Amino acid sequence: MLIEAAWFALVGVLLVAVAIGRGLIARLPLSGAMVYLCVGFLIGTAGAGMLPVSLDGDVRTLRIVTEVGLVVSLFSIGMHLRVSLHDRLWWLPLRLGFPAMIITVAIVTATGIWGLHLSAGAALVLAAALAPTDPVLANELRVREAGDDEPLRFSLSGEGGCNDGAAYPVALAGFALSGIQGFAGSSPIGFALSVVWGLGGAALIGWVCGVGMVKIVTRLRTRYGEAVGVEGFLALGLMGICYGASLAAHTIAFVGVFVAGVALRHEELKATGDRPPSEVLASVQRKEKHTAATDPERAHAYMAESMMGFTREIERLVEFALMLAIGSAVSAHWREVLTWHAIWPALVLFLVARPVGTSLALVGANVDGYQRVLIGWMGIRGVGAFYYLLLALEQGGNQFRPLASVILASITLSVIVHGSSATPALNRYFRRQHARSSRQPRNGIPPKARRYDSAGW
Repeated sequence: MLIEAAWFALVGVLLVAVAIGRGLIARLPLSGAMVYLCVGFLIGTAGAGMLPVSLDGDVRTLRIVTEVGLVVSLFSIGMHLRVSLHDRLWWLPLRLGFPAMIITVAIVTATGIWGLHLSAGAALVLAAALAPTDPVLANELRVREAGDDEPLRFSLSGEGGCNDGAAYPVALAGFALSGIQGFAGSSPIGFALSVVWGLGGAALIGWVCGVGMVKIVTRLRTRYGEAVGVEGFLALGLMGICYGASLAAHTIAFVGVFVAGVALRHEELKATGDRPPSEVLASVQRKEKHTAATDPERAHAYMAESMMGFTREIERLVEFALMLAIGSAVSAHWREVLTWHAIWPALVLFLVARPVGTSLALVGANVDGYQRVLIGWMGIRGVGAFYYLLLALEQGGNQFRPLASVILASITLSVIVHGSSATPALNRYFRRQHARSSRQPRNGIPPKARRYDSAGW
């Protein structure tokens, strides 16, 4: 009973402290993830022993919980990206989410083979874990609200939505090269076709699920006044349907969930137009929510904003729980993590692989030097890397156990160095952008053109 009481009190105090101190954390070189990671370490095996999470324990349960967290975060990111699919702004996250990640995979794989003396399969699995950026922890970098088209925020947000799914085929290739039963035996052509179907099929399923949900629910609301006030159920239901259908069709389900969020937001954009949904719903009072939900002119905006608000809160709880678990895992294996063997590959990732990958992928995009530096640096690793580590341990067991120290060290260093540098770097960036825009002549330049000029298109 005493342990249970301590747990309830600890979780309650931590949640209240973070909620009250969110503004202070945002102004300081800190992040919520850093706080959760440290607390997880202190209550883990090396500290109080209240949360004995170990990678030698029930890996499957940890993997499932982490997978659910990624699904929620990917859907939430998709719903934040309120920009027309015809807008050239989408090319930035697509460049970062695919070409940049592939280049990073190549560099990390080479590092694993020649630097860590891993097999080709194990090196690919390591690259699959470390190459994608994290969709859960990049709160400081994410677009602030639906319709935020600031290029740096939009590109980093979209990248996090794309590359966690794009890394999945890399992990499968690593499993196949490692001779794991169920993954080996496919020809290169067959594997390439499965990747094409995995990406394209997931995108199709996600789009159909997202659009279908919007059309069905808005019709029920505007014509019959039904299905009102259940946005949480709708959000979770859509995520479950899309993820399950994508898995059943043997596609990359992470991509499907992200696209479902994008599709839902795109339907709202088509219905609402250029007016931001916050403006459309600005005059809605609490007692008028039912009226707004059933009003044909506001139903799409109300549905999208309510579902996004729900998933955003769930995502904060996901970040809290999973970073405590990761901190506890680091606490259980801290002797392995605090070694030069584990730390130097992380430094190669941050200082070489990520900057080189993003720089090459952005060739041809007229992005200025400071934006390239920020994009190359702001590649936080966290929950996504932990998921691929757990997946590898579940599939290959001790075969991939040597990867744990490198991946945990990369997550820990990324949470600390990226979390502490994000706020100062972004503040400097926005001051610089404001100074440039104030010097820029505005007569005769439409707002969208000014935005692209500022982004360096």
